[in-house]
Amino acid sequence: MGMLEGKTAIVSGAGRGIGRAEALLLASEGAKVIVNDVGASRAGEGKDVHPAEQTVQDIITAGGEALLNSGDVSSWAGAEALVAQAVDAWGKLDILVNNAGILRDKMSFNMDESDWDDVIRVHLKGHFALSHFAAVHWRNRAKAGEEVSGRIINTASEAGLFGNAGQANYGAAKAGIAAMTIILGRELERYGVTVNAISPRARTRMTEDLFGDMAKAEAGKFDAFAPENVAPLVAFLASEEAADVNGQNFVVYGGSVWVMQGWQPAGELKRDSAWTPKELADNKSTLFATRSSGLPPFTF
Repeated sequence: MGMLEGKTAIVSGAGRGIGRAEALLLASEGAKVIVNDVGASRAGEGKDVHPAEQTVQDIITAGGEALLNSGDVSSWAGAEALVAQAVDAWGKLDILVNNAGILRDKMSFNMDESDWDDVIRVHLKGHFALSHFAAVHWRNRAKAGEEVSGRIINTASEAGLFGNAGQANYGAAKAGIAAMTIILGRELERYGVTVNAISPRARTRMTEDLFGDMAKAEAGKFDAFAPENVAPLVAFLASEEAADVNGQNFVVYGGSVWVMQGWQPAGELKRDSAWTPKELADNKSTLFATRSSGLPPFTF
């Protein structure tokens, strides 16, 4: 018996990379999985359903149960149809893994409107649209008196937590997903639903330029950048064992998992009257006594 026996799941962007690894592991743990992928290029262009079809076939060959969905989850209609497919096929939805995304890295002064709009749409709207219809499903079940155990696992990024030059669109979308994770966790907890996010470091089409040679696998050594290393955390968060884990963001890389902590005070000026601009300037060293006033580092 796997940890997800009897559960039903949707994994978006499951044709390749991290999404594929997640779908395969959820299925191996007993979940029935809808494999969603439009089959677009890294930049969001074109359509090729073969990778998603292969993921479905691999699950079935291994003895699992899977269905294909090639709809666009960044559209309201596509997201609604995907959730409806799970409910129609298996009577309910238990797990939603939001993973679909595209990448169009450019410096802010070179970015086109479509580069901004499309990346925000696929990542941020795509995560929300699916979460919205999953939330409607779970709330309706809970209000009907059913005991619900729902799971949403979102995909954020360290680019959204720390900021990376050339990724204003991608980083803004991922930062939005990190914030939305906490908000949805607060809203849906009363209905038996938890919402968490992962910020993975792995070798995929979207990160090959960023990591370069650093992420190449070496024969005989543990492949820390393999996307398969990310999937166990997702399977755990999807399980009943994680029923008390909500609103969290994890960085996962190789054999390391970090629980991240958000914004908190790092310096302070305080008195019982307002400050003038000159007084703030004169007290800048106190405000930044324990923190640099320059850009924070972006480190892997």
